[in-house]
Amino acid sequence: MAELLNQLWSPEAQLIVTIMAIMLLLLYVLCIVWVARDAYSRGAVWYVWAIIAIVPIVGVVAYLLLRPPMMQIDHDEQELEVALKQRQLMKYGECSRCGYPVEANYIVCPNCSQRLKNVCSNCRHPLDPTWNTCPYCAAPAPGKQRKAPQQQSGQRQQAQRAAQKR
Repeated sequence: MAELLNQLWSPEAQLIVTIMAIMLLLLYVLCIVWVARDAYSRGAVWYVWAIIAIVPIVGVVAYLLLRPPMMQIDHDEQELEVALKQRQLMKYGECSRCGYPVEANYIVCPNCSQRLKNVCSNCRHPLDPTWNTCPYCAAPAPGKQRKAPQQQSGQRQQAQRAAQKR
């Protein structure tokens, strides 16, 4: 039996077993490095996953089952796309009466004809209902009259008289 074992365990067989062991050890180390780099690129805590990957086979399988679904760069890109879509939607609004989507420069709702904005009588630009003056031509907004200069000066004089009496 010892003679048969010596024939099977020849120097060539020892060399093959040594090479296989070195290759397995190299594969093991490369798996740990791959887990750490992949976890880092996915935004996970890479050093924790590297420690878990030290457990042979089980650590790598656990990482493959539990790793984050997206790379960090893909996640960031997806967040940017969502922010861009939200920004594009900001130029739209809703009708206060029916909730229909309307653009910022609509004067009436195309669905229910609710008046959304006033129109400047001078330059025909749409005006926000809260504006007193058209920002495009400085004309008073329809329905909002400026006080006459005489009334304003009269009010100032009354305020000055009241201040003097005190």
